[in-house]
Amino acid sequence: MKSFEKLLLENKAWAKEKLENDPDFFNNLAGIQNPEFLWIGCSDSRVSANEITGTQPGEIFVHRNIANMVVHTDLNLLSVLDYAVNHLHVKHIIVCGHYGCGGIKASMTKHSFGILNKWLRNIKDVYRIYRKEIDALHSEGEKVNMLTELNVKEQCLNLIQTSIVQKSWKHNGYPQIHGWVYGLSTGIIKPIIDIPVGTHLDDIYEFDDL
Repeated sequence: MKSFEKLLLENKAWAKEKLENDPDFFNNLAGIQNPEFLWIGCSDSRVSANEITGTQPGEIFVHRNIANMVVHTDLNLLSVLDYAVNHLHVKHIIVCGHYGCGGIKASMTKHSFGILNKWLRNIKDVYRIYRKEIDALHSEGEKVNMLTELNVKEQCLNLIQTSIVQKSWKHNGYPQIHGWVYGLSTGIIKPIIDIPVGTHLDDIYEFDDL
């Protein structure tokens, strides 16, 4: 059996199990999408939002990219953010990184990765900001872990700099922003930062006419 054919068989087995437990499962799921959370995570195959949080389909709206970045020129990310906030009315946005992230490790080297260089540049900018603190650590693992955590923090700050989030804060009173890091070796999520609604940011990023 080819590997992709196994996926199709597993899908049928999964659907059958769901229907046995709840005959209306798929009818209810197809009827409405009303998640409370937007998850911005890494594309790493080992970090599945539903799997590691024990949630069901329909509970989390998900966007994934290399190293869980919030880049202001990324129309894909911004489209997901706009839809999640303004149409799905999510109350929480979670930026979740993970220890052992290949994108974080790659950004700390001087190697050229072709087209990926343009994406890694955004992580290198985070490293540059915190270089003194990161370089003060002794082991390479500690440095990578710190950059992983600081990168999550910076992506959360990038979120609140968007007009999408600021406008919703002003008119709706949501969403709250959370930054987490997942441990591949432990399965445990570590909270890094929480940003309540209305948190002050540098006024150069504030919009007065929303």
